[in-house]
Amino acid sequence: MPNNWKTYKLSDFIDINPLVKLKANESYSFVEMKDLDANNRTVLPSNFKSLNGGARFQNDDTLFARITPCLQNGKICQVKGLKENVGFGSTEFLVFRGKKGVSDTNFVYYLSREPFFRQFAENNMIGTSGRQRVAKQAFQNIELELPPLQEQQSIASILSAIDDKIENNLAINKTLEEMAMALYKHWFVDFGPFQDGEFVQSELGMIPKGWEVKKICDVVSVIGGYAFKSKWFQETGIKVLKIKNINNNIVDISKCDCISETVSKSINPKFKVSKGDFLVAMTGAEVGKVGVVPNYQQDLWLNQRVGKFNDKEIKNASILIGKVMQTNDFYKIIQGLAYGSAQPNISTSDIENINIILPNDKNILNTLINDFVHLHNITIENLTENQTLTQLRDTLLPQLISGAVRLKEFREY
Repeated sequence: MPNNWKTYKLSDFIDINPLVKLKANESYSFVEMKDLDANNRTVLPSNFKSLNGGARFQNDDTLFARITPCLQNGKICQVKGLKENVGFGSTEFLVFRGKKGVSDTNFVYYLSREPFFRQFAENNMIGTSGRQRVAKQAFQNIELELPPLQEQQSIASILSAIDDKIENNLAINKTLEEMAMALYKHWFVDFGPFQDGEFVQSELGMIPKGWEVKKICDVVSVIGGYAFKSKWFQETGIKVLKIKNINNNIVDISKCDCISETVSKSINPKFKVSKGDFLVAMTGAEVGKVGVVPNYQQDLWLNQRVGKFNDKEIKNASILIGKVMQTNDFYKIIQGLAYGSAQPNISTSDIENINIILPNDKNILNTLINDFVHLHNITIENLTENQTLTQLRDTLLPQLISGAVRLKEFREY
C-alpha cells in the first residue's frame, strides 16, 4: 500500500443509501432499472412520478443495481438531470455517495465499477435463484486500501475525461440517428424532393412516378447465422455475436461468447461479420431490433437467430436497408410479422419479402444511398473510437484505484 493511503471500512468511506428528504405524494424525477446502460457512465431520469417508495438519491450519486442479472450485467451509473437535484427510483438500487472530507463522489462511482468491488457484491448475493440480491449490510465492513481525497479527485478526473469523450461520441451518434430518421421521413414518407412531381397509385398508397414497390430481397439478401453448438462456447477466443449483443442500435462486442480457432475453421465464411454490417434480431421479445457492428480487428461470427444484410447488385444497398430497418415504422412491421406467442420469431425470407418503395432511377437511388452512407461512416468512426477509449478506461481503472499505477504528482520517489 502506498505510504499515504489508508485502510477504510467501506461504510466509513462511502455513504450507502444516504438520507434524501422527499415529500409524500409529491412528484419527482424517476429512474427505472431499464434506464441504466452498462456502457454509459450517466443515467438520466425517464419519467416524473408521484413518490411511492423506492431508492432516493440526488444528482451525481451512483446507482448500483443490486439484483441479478442487472448486477452481473454491470448496471452501475451516476445519475444526472434530476429536477430540483433530487429523485427516486427502483427499490433494487443501492445508492453510493462520497463522504464529505473523506471521499470524492466521482471517485466513489469508479470504485463501484472496480472489478474486485463488483465481484465482492456478486459473491455476497443472497435469496432464491433468479431473484438474488446483495444487501446494504454486505458492504458495511469490507476493508479497502484507498488514496487521500486529492488523489481520488485526480484519478476520477482522468477517468471522467475518457468517459466524457465516450459520451460525447454517443451523443453525436444519437444526433446522427435522428438525422437518418429525418432523412428517411423526407425521402420515404413525405417524398420531399418529389412533391412537385406526378404521383401514381401503388399497393402502398400514392408514390412519386418513377418509384416502385419492391421487396427487400430485390436489393439485399438476409443471411441467418450459424447454429453453433453450446459445447463449443468458451469465455475467450473468437467472438460470436448473439441477439443479446444488439443494444440501442449498436452491436456491443465487449461481452461475447466465444469459440476456439479450431471450431471457426470448420464454419462457412459466409457467417463472418464485418465492420459496418447491420444485424437484426430474429427471435424473442425484441425481434426486429437492428444494430450496427463497429470496427474490430479480429474475426466475428454470426450466431443463429440473428440475420445480417448483404449487398446484391447495388453497392452499399445494405446500409440503406439497415438504416431504414432501424426506423420505428419497420420495427413495427417486423413485430407484426413475427409468429409464435411464447417466443416470437421471424425468418430471413419473411424479412426479405417486406415491401419497400425505391426509385427506379439509379442516379436518384445512389444519391439516397450516399446520404445514408455518409452518416453511417461517421457513426462507425465514433463507435470504433469508443471501443479504444473503453478498453483504455477499463485497463486504467483497476490500476489507478489499486495504486498499481500512480499519477505523476503522487508518485513516491
